[in-house]
Amino acid sequence: MTESRPPLVSEDLGRPVAYTALADGTPVYDRDHTPIGVVEHVMAAGGIFEGVVVHTHSLRGRHLYADAEQIAEIREGGVLLSVPAGELHDPDREWRSRRSGAPGSPLEARLRRAWDWITRRRPT
Repeated sequence: MTESRPPLVSEDLGRPVAYTALADGTPVYDRDHTPIGVVEHVMAAGGIFEGVVVHTHSLRGRHLYADAEQIAEIREGGVLLSVPAGELHDPDREWRSRRSGAPGSPLEARLRRAWDWITRRRPT
């Protein structure tokens, strides 16, 4: 018989914090409080929080982008999303498919910046 854990609640992750206090490696939880990965990079421009690049826990791990609108809470011990993990943006797929021309929307511009950051981090 396996012992079930009580469901994660926001308060389990400590106090709310500003995005500027968010450290790389902070756990990220989807809307159902399932761990999906860790913060790899906080995206901000001109002092305005845009979102986070998440490195997933899957075996080969990949990068996803959680736009600020997809984040419910930022706490000392984790980021809680307002969406399921499957609704996060995949900069690799989404930006590369839109590469022709300039970004057409603010979200596309943020995806391009996330893609640029991710590709600079990859070893060549």
